[in-house]
Amino acid sequence: MFDTIKFGKALSTLRKNADMTQNEVADRLYLSRQAISKYERGESFPDISILVMIAELFNITLDQLISYGNPTQGESSILENIAKGNSNIIAGNIVDVVNLAPLLKPSILTKISQQFENQGIDISNIISLAEYLNDETVVKLIENANFNDISSELLAKFIPMLNGNSIEAIFQKILDGELDWHFIKTLLPYADYMTTQIEATIVSGALPWEVLDILNEYYLDKNGYKE
Repeated sequence: MFDTIKFGKALSTLRKNADMTQNEVADRLYLSRQAISKYERGESFPDISILVMIAELFNITLDQLISYGNPTQGESSILENIAKGNSNIIAGNIVDVVNLAPLLKPSILTKISQQFENQGIDISNIISLAEYLNDETVVKLIENANFNDISSELLAKFIPMLNGNSIEAIFQKILDGELDWHFIKTLLPYADYMTTQIEATIVSGALPWEVLDILNEYYLDKNGYKE
């Protein structure tokens, strides 16, 4: 897994071995000294577009520079292709994408993640990516997600990041029987506008009558009375 702290320590060593100050490095890269300091402490990571400039500055290959962060082979391939400006970036492992998500621009991360839209990736990986992706991509990932290991606690952490379309996609998973109907209890605080729709599915037989107890309990706790 790519480690920004290890990368930062290596960057500091490269600078010192080149007998350069942080100001000198900053000037060569058209950055501030504060930015270089944060890179070296591992508090932030350079924009991937300037990794080529950093490698050239210290007379090493791009592959060598990236390797200082101890990346997996997949992570290294993704970073190197982005740095070189390649538009066709292939990610073989969703875990590599999740690990690099904080370092990637939303546009690039979205493009890479779209490769997994039809693969039914685990919902835990989508949860990790949700705060970095645009809403449309999250919805498409949810529609084909694998919910086998989802729990109420995990879903409760996930839902606040979602928009209405994403929440409706999860509700559809419940209607399709891919998610247990008990998850409606976790969904309701963020989707009480769907109450009428939920009641209609109960009447039609798409959901069991026990779901009505969940609705009544929710509104009793919220308002002090049943709807």
